Amino acid sequence: MEKIDNLDKKILEIISNNARIPFKDVAAECGVSRAAIHQRVQRLIDMNVIVGSGYHVNPTSLGYNTCTYIGITLEKGSMYKQVCEEFEKIPEIVECHFTTGPYTMLIKLYARDNADLMELLNNRIQEIPGVMSTETLISLKQNIKKEVPIGRQQAEMIPSMEEDWRKIND
Repeated sequence: MEKIDNLDKKILEIISNNARIPFKDVAAECGVSRAAIHQRVQRLIDMNVIVGSGYHVNPTSLGYNTCTYIGITLEKGSMYKQVCEEFEKIPEIVECHFTTGPYTMLIKLYARDNADLMELLNNRIQEIPGVMSTETLISLKQNIKKEVPIGRQQAEMIPSMEEDWRKIND
């Protein structure tokens, strides 16, 4: 397992604030060559520290005006994988988490309006075998959306979360 050093953290901070920033600008801000930035970013990708890049789409601009979190209780926790596969088929579901606490799962979805949400709940989500109950929380407004803090920790080893996730789900 390789370590994340202060230069890696600085690079992560810069590119997480602006994924479109040219490497030459990152290099200038970090005081290293473009080649060094390119190598560092590739290493961070290979280590699964950087797991994606791209644009964020505003859901309301596409007509999705209702952001909802739904707590799901399953008949058995072991049904998680099968239920998750069914949720994957519902485009409006954008996140799915296997959780502790009062719910087996927590999903986030976007619906066009409350009628669309009711349709998704009654005719899609609650019809999936294994789903015992749901509790719906509608988000009225999102005030904070950001990445995890990068510069706060000491340089340390980053465990392979993907490997740990596979162990849990196999």
